[in-house]
Amino acid sequence: MKTTKILVLGANGKTGSRVLERLKHNTDVEVRAGSRSAAVPFDWEKPETWQAALQDIDAVYISYQPDLAIPSATTAIQLFSRLATQMGVQKMVLLSGRGEKEAQVCEEIVKTNAKKWTIVRASWFNQNFNESFFLEPILAGYVALPRAEALEPFTDADDIADVIVTSLLEEKHNGQIYELTGPRLLTFQEAIAEIAKAAGREIAFQSLTLEEYIQKLREYQVPEDHIWLVNYLFEQVLDGRNSSITSDIEKVLGKKAKDFAAYALETAKTGVWNQTVSQN
Repeated sequence: MKTTKILVLGANGKTGSRVLERLKHNTDVEVRAGSRSAAVPFDWEKPETWQAALQDIDAVYISYQPDLAIPSATTAIQLFSRLATQMGVQKMVLLSGRGEKEAQVCEEIVKTNAKKWTIVRASWFNQNFNESFFLEPILAGYVALPRAEALEPFTDADDIADVIVTSLLEEKHNGQIYELTGPRLLTFQEAIAEIAKAAGREIAFQSLTLEEYIQKLREYQVPEDHIWLVNYLFEQVLDGRNSSITSDIEKVLGKKAKDFAAYALETAKTGVWNQTVSQN
């Protein structure tokens, strides 16, 4: 049986690292990590690195950093997907943003350029609370966010990775668009309360206007491109458009999506939310 060679972009990211780990345990797959630090480096901002990363590859998982919504994404996805097909890539699985019109432009590009494709849409990951920008305020015991009333079906990165791996390996997922969600709608305040309960500590929550939140990010000297993306996500995507749940995870995997409470309990056991906050 022929070994399938798969390139995983964003190999150090929340989904990419999980996809890479799962594929490493599949004896029918030869997997290549796609990142700036990989043995064969890949950098979205350096198209000259793309060809070597794509050499002899059969399928690609495309995770674009920082987000498909940013203005430069469409050009990069157009150039990359066209090159991939020219170099013999047979299948592309794209991680897209649920409810992001800009991301859907990139979806159409992949659908046009790829021989076979699957689109996997997701929104806010559970792991944003322990592997990303929400961790520091949680450790500080004080989380202040806009759109406190918005309901979001927080989705687990393990479920997302399982759907991506299945889509890469099984032909029946070709030509499908999957919208992934967790099984329950929560506000950010309710999510923080569940984390506090699981971690056995108090975490205060304050609702801010978007303008107040952006000002706080600037005070913390957060890079402007990150601020632009945060502003986009809170202003455009958290307007209620994603306040619904789907059964696509169960449809693909044959198991129910992980509930936020289960994620919170599992993560609390690692101690990540009970670290001492750095004073540096």
